Amino acid sequence: MVGGDTWSKLIVTVRKGDNGDAVKALQVQLNAHGAGLAVDGAFGDGTDGKVRSFQQSAGLNPVDGIVGPATWGALLGGGGSTGGGGSDTLTQSQAASMLSGAGITWSSSGNCSDRNSSSCTSFDGIRRTTVNGAINLKHAVGGCALNITGGTETGHASGTYSHGTGYKMDFAMSGCLTDYIHGTFTHSGTRGDGADLWTAPSGNIYANEGSHWDVTFLN
Repeated sequence: MVGGDTWSKLIVTVRKGDNGDAVKALQVQLNAHGAGLAVDGAFGDGTDGKVRSFQQSAGLNPVDGIVGPATWGALLGGGGSTGGGGSDTLTQSQAASMLSGAGITWSSSGNCSDRNSSSCTSFDGIRRTTVNGAINLKHAVGGCALNITGGTETGHASGTYSHGTGYKMDFAMSGCLTDYIHGTFTHSGTRGDGADLWTAPSGNIYANEGSHWDVTFLN
């Protein structure tokens, strides 16, 4: 378990001009707060601006663009935002920016993002936790491509933990994603419709629906 004592040993102070894994970790955390940065490990003007915006919204002083223990603590603790808002749900543009910054793609038969059309793939109204879960999955699978084929658009089954309520995403089936799920998570039975279920330690549920993985991001 990574708590305060462990985090204090992991913290690396970074600032404009720095490069490397610590900057990538910073960019990932900023994106979780709506920054929409490319995760390239280069602390340039764009990252500096998002850090300052976050520091200001989190009430940190000084707002200097230097990411030390206080700023890391606020990022990891969930405080503040980079201008995208601290809401539990995201707009289409906020979610798309976060996902594209993490190297995640999406597609639809209608090549559209209208939530009211079943032929689109929409992120309008999706939970921030769901988007963060997708980003964490992308980091976990490394070079394996992730392509989202279903979001909050109409046409999916309803329910408390459904696409429409922002808890679910569909990911295009791929061998490397399936191998990761089978090799990392626990097989947890079969759904009523015959879909094979796999459960992550976080409680997130992966259902094999044949053409895609239907994922419920609970945490």
